[in-house]
Amino acid sequence: MTMKKAGWLLLVMALTSVIVLMAIYPKAALESALRGLSIWWDVLFPSLFPFFVISEMLLGFGVVHLVGTLLDPLMRPLFRIPGAGGFVAAMGYVSGYPVGAKLTAKLWEQNMVNREEGERLVAFTTSSDPIFLIGAVSVGFFHDPKIGLILAIAHYGGGFVVGLLMRFHGRRKSADHSGEDTLNIAGGKPGRIKAAFQAMHAARLQDGRDLGTLVSQAIQSSLQLIIVVGGLVVFFSVFLELWTRAGVVTSFTELIKVLLSLIGMPEALSTALVGGIFEVTLGARYAGEAGSFIPLPYKAAAAAFILSWGGLSVHAQIVSILNSTNLRYFPFAVARLIHGIIAASAVILLWETVMGTSMPAWMDPSAVSTPALSGYTHIMAAFSLTIGTMIACSLLIRLIRGLHQKIRKIPR
Repeated sequence: MTMKKAGWLLLVMALTSVIVLMAIYPKAALESALRGLSIWWDVLFPSLFPFFVISEMLLGFGVVHLVGTLLDPLMRPLFRIPGAGGFVAAMGYVSGYPVGAKLTAKLWEQNMVNREEGERLVAFTTSSDPIFLIGAVSVGFFHDPKIGLILAIAHYGGGFVVGLLMRFHGRRKSADHSGEDTLNIAGGKPGRIKAAFQAMHAARLQDGRDLGTLVSQAIQSSLQLIIVVGGLVVFFSVFLELWTRAGVVTSFTELIKVLLSLIGMPEALSTALVGGIFEVTLGARYAGEAGSFIPLPYKAAAAAFILSWGGLSVHAQIVSILNSTNLRYFPFAVARLIHGIIAASAVILLWETVMGTSMPAWMDPSAVSTPALSGYTHIMAAFSLTIGTMIACSLLIRLIRGLHQKIRKIPR
């Protein structure tokens, strides 16, 4: 049996198990679906939908071309992407996932980025929005607004570092050009500000839609996307709850406990990390509500990893958006794991400087009830955990994407 056939078999078995478990635990399935629906309606819909509509309209007005012309000298040397990526980064960091992927897909459709530039862009512009990070996680889950500062530094600073690392992704020649040079749109080489407004005007004329049509189409496309986001949140909420009832998630949690003990982290954080692998909101909540015996820095580090990884629910949203492009998922998954490790490490390293309190000494690897390990062994254990999680999650998302493509090909 080939790897592809084995993957399809595993996917069919997983989906079949969900159907069977829904029949065994109908009440749990309904309650978890309602929780997912509540998260979508109360949190995601009001926070994401306005940004979807606004970003779509700004694209139609040519604002992306204006920003791209102004930021081109900065974005190309740092990240090897066109200046329009600056607009995507700003909107992505302000409005949160999956806005960065949505705008990247739009730039690809307009030939403003090629495949490798788009993969670099979506890799570091997918992040949590500040309202969720500060309001929901810091205040709601940790009950400490000060946690928001170090989480923001670790999360957004880690995203910037990921952007710098992703500049090495792809062929070197892709750094020299993109699908469309923003300076050439304006014609000539006048002052950069004048060229920026000329680029915006040219893009607006090329778009050609009147205001009414632009608003109507922006709302329609945004509604379609937000409904997809809601469906994925509900699905993963049910999926995680049913597999928890069946004991599958518990077994996975025990595995994570062993891996955490190898790198000197509290084993009790395994529940939060497992929840965060599937759904970012659940994982962040579990991290904040973890036992009081766990030092706060380690709970914050777990939350930083979860926010940066994003959860399979967010990954599935990204895949659904990129499905209409030729952008690949694997570079995105690698970037998310690297971002998570950087963010969690930043919390630990910067805790004393930012929070003004010392790190607890009892979590030193030599103090826990596990064999003393060298620093090299700790690094290798963390690396093995990262690679294993990346491969498993990549396989799952690739199978979901393949199933989605096959369903689309079924004649109606």
